[in-house]
Amino acid sequence: MRLTEPAHPHLDLDAVVHRLAAGERAWAGSPLAERRDVLLQVMEAADANAAEWVRIAARIKQLDPASPLVGEEWVSGPYALIGYAQALQETLKRLADGAPVLAGYDVGQAPGGRLAVRVLPHGTFDRLLLNGFHAEVWTKPGVTEERLHGDAGLGQRAPRRTNGVALVLGAGNIFSIPPLDVLYQLYAGNRTVVLKLNPVTDPLLPVFRAVFQPMIDRDLVEIVGGGPEAGSALAHHPGVTAVHMTGSEATHDAIVWGGGEEAAAAKAAGTPKLRKPMTSELGGVCPIIVVPGKWSAADLRHQAEHVATQRLHNSGCNCIAGQILIISSDWAQKDHFLTELRRALKAAPARPAWYPGCDARVRSARGLHPAAEAVGGTPERTLLTGLDLADPGETAFSTEYFGPVLGVAELPGTGAEFLDAAVTAANERLRGTLGAGIIAHPRTIKALGGHLRTAIANLRYGAIGVNAWTGLGFLTPRATWGAYPGHTPEDVQSGIGVVHNALLLDHAERTVLVGPFRPSPRSVLHGEMSISPKPLWFVTNRTAAATGRRLTRFTARPRWRALPAIFASALRG
Repeated sequence: MRLTEPAHPHLDLDAVVHRLAAGERAWAGSPLAERRDVLLQVMEAADANAAEWVRIAARIKQLDPASPLVGEEWVSGPYALIGYAQALQETLKRLADGAPVLAGYDVGQAPGGRLAVRVLPHGTFDRLLLNGFHAEVWTKPGVTEERLHGDAGLGQRAPRRTNGVALVLGAGNIFSIPPLDVLYQLYAGNRTVVLKLNPVTDPLLPVFRAVFQPMIDRDLVEIVGGGPEAGSALAHHPGVTAVHMTGSEATHDAIVWGGGEEAAAAKAAGTPKLRKPMTSELGGVCPIIVVPGKWSAADLRHQAEHVATQRLHNSGCNCIAGQILIISSDWAQKDHFLTELRRALKAAPARPAWYPGCDARVRSARGLHPAAEAVGGTPERTLLTGLDLADPGETAFSTEYFGPVLGVAELPGTGAEFLDAAVTAANERLRGTLGAGIIAHPRTIKALGGHLRTAIANLRYGAIGVNAWTGLGFLTPRATWGAYPGHTPEDVQSGIGVVHNALLLDHAERTVLVGPFRPSPRSVLHGEMSISPKPLWFVTNRTAAATGRRLTRFTARPRWRALPAIFASALRG
């Protein structure tokens, strides 16, 4: 199937919605054990179709099948879906057995009257495969532990109380997003689901149908292709009771408010065109805050690769891509770090600017910034230095580039003073609240003490990574994924609601990730408690495809005998 070929061009949308409404009634009568069984069948189908999924994904993204970058498609494709299904089925089993969802999970305190649920590592295999990485889900302030435990389970706490038919408008950039969103609507929302694919992903429709066949056969899920007209028709269909989308703020507003002058008038009057619940994940301008310290030459190189990865993964076409580097003008090693960053951006493996409109977005960014640097590696890679956080008209702070464009802004100060100023700037100057990163040397973290967690609490983002790209939060199935709470349809920014969340937690505010500052063996030599090598998601990982394939198979069928080959491949990365 060609990229431009429409899928199901003559599909009867009324019949689809009617069939899913009938499926909802059957779903209401399905016991939790049966719901878990069908989820396990989907997981098995994802494993069986994983290689074909990755083959088609690489073709869509114009990747050489032999390139290590194909590892991105394994990890952000079938691996993410299979890992989520494994975690979710465990939650369903606990609910079916009448056991507490959070039994065995550490629940501690976080600043501001919040609770923190440790969701990574989970079990021995996590401790081995992601050694040194940790993740917590923080609740909103004031939530008691009794309430947290009592509300875990969401729609599966009362499975007979279903909530109609949901429409999922699928993302076109990361190919596990549409299937993951389907599962969240079905289980957390307790709704049957029609998935409308982004036209970019239409070639994957046969694979997705094969993966979800156990649910399609039960009229729980349907998957359709087509253009914006099909999506709009489904969103406004009277039989669809809720909508979830991943995409741009502009697309969200067109669905909710309409277009042009109509939209402006509707917003002013508070009369949305779409009058049903809508959740969303919409990206934004994500900051990376580098706290100054005394780093070795190897530290500077590694963290430059880390920042480059956060911009260049998937050609920069990620809602969670780092876009604005906030760095101290007083850092003695600032120029050395920026030199290493330019080198890392240039040296990263070349790949096409495959996502529609990428070239135009890069040209626009360069046109608005005459001093923009074409750093090399590919023609599109661009560095914008000298951005002024005090400039209210700086478009790099309000425009998500969705391409390989990285901006650099400077603030004075060191230590807690710099960190606090950077947090304030990220909160007040950058559009969106999906994810933010902090990079700091272990000595700096030790000097900051409890002030670091206070700064994290003050940083209003849905995922925050300390020495870890927030993209790991996307891959952590028990973590929540979504914007910081509080956005409205009138000012949606990075969206409303969360997804993933395999523990089906209520009252979540954010996910906080912490990783090792250095890869092994340097981490061990410097006293860090981590044996993890260069992360699999680094764009410079030479064995990412092989390791990603092995890890996907292992996640579907965890077994001790598979670990040596995974470790050997990962260490060669």
